[in-house]
Amino acid sequence: MTIFWGLITPLIAYAVITLLHLVIPAHRVKGYVIDDATGKVLRYRINGRYVLVVSIALWLVLGFTNLVPFTWLYEARWWGLIGAVIIGLIYALVVVLKFPPVRSSFLADFWFGRSKQAQYKGELLDAKVWLYLVGAVVLQLNVLSFAVFHITTVDEINPGFLLACGMLTWFCFEYLIFERVHLWTYDFIAERVGFKLGFGCLAFYPYFYTVSLWFTADLPNPGVPTWATVMCGVLFFGGWVLTRGANMQKFRFKTAPERSFFGIFPESLSNGKHTLLVNGFWGGSRHINYLGEILQAVAIAAATGYYGIWMIWLYPLYYIALFVSRERDDEKICEAKYGALWGKYTAKVKYRIIPGIY
Repeated sequence: MTIFWGLITPLIAYAVITLLHLVIPAHRVKGYVIDDATGKVLRYRINGRYVLVVSIALWLVLGFTNLVPFTWLYEARWWGLIGAVIIGLIYALVVVLKFPPVRSSFLADFWFGRSKQAQYKGELLDAKVWLYLVGAVVLQLNVLSFAVFHITTVDEINPGFLLACGMLTWFCFEYLIFERVHLWTYDFIAERVGFKLGFGCLAFYPYFYTVSLWFTADLPNPGVPTWATVMCGVLFFGGWVLTRGANMQKFRFKTAPERSFFGIFPESLSNGKHTLLVNGFWGGSRHINYLGEILQAVAIAAATGYYGIWMIWLYPLYYIALFVSRERDDEKICEAKYGALWGKYTAKVKYRIIPGIY
């Protein structure tokens, strides 16, 4: 029975989160992407922060009533992962087959996806909003379950482990608090819905992002100096400032270009049709937000204090591989879109990700 319930746990979680997303009142907002069919800017239903809070409340109720142990997601983590992998594969296949081919190879279509704008029943359910919402909520529930397991089973509690749990919690909450801002990011603008995005949000995102916790939840305090743990927190929030600050500055520039952002008045390059931001966070590098996300991942892994367990570093290594390749793809897209303006922009903002280095 443990195997069966473990396998279907992700399915139940996804179903409940989807129902909450549909029934909880939502803000209807305009994004950045233009609908190819209508030529109008797409609108989205945004209620992620409320869905997250209600999901945590349900998790608490199930735990306190002993219907589902608080530590269930940790205890059944391997079966839950297998179930999520199966669901992610099926979803990716279905969503790709639903739309006409865009590449000569089915495998390429399957990996990258076919549709950029997978919305159902009008604005009721947007695939990208839903996928990121489901991934963030299940990630948060996994983190809470891992934290409870550590507190209740380990004799000498590791403050760094709990800090890592706290940082991942911040990561989930702030993403959904600023959910609208992400409508202006690469994922919503350029990504198509296929294996990479569908499987990524349903299986990879909620399970792999906790990889540092998987291998340290049952381990005691490693005795790392307090200052080292504190520095992990400083590194994490430094990375968060870069990521959130850059995304917010771009969002402000796109929606209210005449206004300053924390005292930073926008400077830009324009060819009359397109305009590119070249100061503030975006004057440091062309993808300063990627650097911030990598720093956050490094901080989460390092906070556990078990530097010699190589598996904990998989999360930041994945981010490095993801963002370097994504930056290269984005460079090609922007060259094609902006033409000569992109050359002027890259001459002004010389570094790709790390200011002064790369």
